[in-house]
Amino acid sequence: MTAVQDKASGQADPGGTAATSPPPYRRTRRATALPSGDKLVLGLMLGIPSLVHVLFVWVPALGSIALSFSSWDGIGGFEDIEWVGFQNYVDIFTRYPRFWPALQHNLIWLVFLLVLPTVAGLLLAVLLDRQLRFGRLYQSALYLPMVLSLALVGFIWQLIYQPEQGLLNNLLGTADDHPTNWLGDPDINLYAVLVAAAWRHTGYVMLLYLAGLKSVDPALKEAAALDGASAFQTFTRVTFPVLKPVNIVVLVVTVIEALRAFDIVYVVNKGRNGLELLSVLVTDNIIGESSRIGWGSALAVVLLLISLGFIITYLFQVFRKEERA
Repeated sequence: MTAVQDKASGQADPGGTAATSPPPYRRTRRATALPSGDKLVLGLMLGIPSLVHVLFVWVPALGSIALSFSSWDGIGGFEDIEWVGFQNYVDIFTRYPRFWPALQHNLIWLVFLLVLPTVAGLLLAVLLDRQLRFGRLYQSALYLPMVLSLALVGFIWQLIYQPEQGLLNNLLGTADDHPTNWLGDPDINLYAVLVAAAWRHTGYVMLLYLAGLKSVDPALKEAAALDGASAFQTFTRVTFPVLKPVNIVVLVVTVIEALRAFDIVYVVNKGRNGLELLSVLVTDNIIGESSRIGWGSALAVVLLLISLGFIITYLFQVFRKEERA
């Protein structure tokens, strides 16, 4: 008797497979369904970080945007807030003499970090990717400054830049006769601090590019070598285009690092005498002696818009080129 006949007559299949086996789609559905306990754990793992992120990032950010349209000294309740519209922004751009120098310094900071640490980090990553002897040691030594806080970096470079007893003036031989005041001269102190910031940032850029170089398919390099391409041509035409995602990450990290710079200049001279930055102005207006919450919030919004402007413009150019290709 066939399996069809057994099924029609209500008798079980002797092998017990045709009549008792569930449909394949039911087995798949049971295999992919999560138990209730796993759903709870997954919900907690996703929900708690999301809630913390919203409470401590988005709520303060939106609150700062709202307060930028107000005049409030931080004393009293919310009923004491006076809403002034765009007056804070008008005053910042027209009546605040420290704003334009701080904005100029931030832009110089950004361009400097985009050029020097990025190029140096890429060069170091290419050298370390060649499996040098003691490469791990070099990598750890170059990345070590990134582990240090910017405040500690500022303290270390203060010792290097000391006029009489500092390392730099002693190496230049000017410690005893007309020592250079690297951090006290407003014409050069910004660039002296930028060297310290670049020293810290280079190791991070190096690590990002090194990770990107490790992911490049060796077959692409071998194919370029077989076609007669030199090492420089292989890097510029094969390796570097593959690093486009890393370039985006480096850009975003550098923009954020440049615009949020605060610790190192505040350690040196509290962001004055040639070291004015937008982040310092935000701090001075919100928690400083003036305590102008509206002005400080408006400055923070301007800082946010500048950072988003750089990042969105670059991403728009990148994605538009990909669509054309």
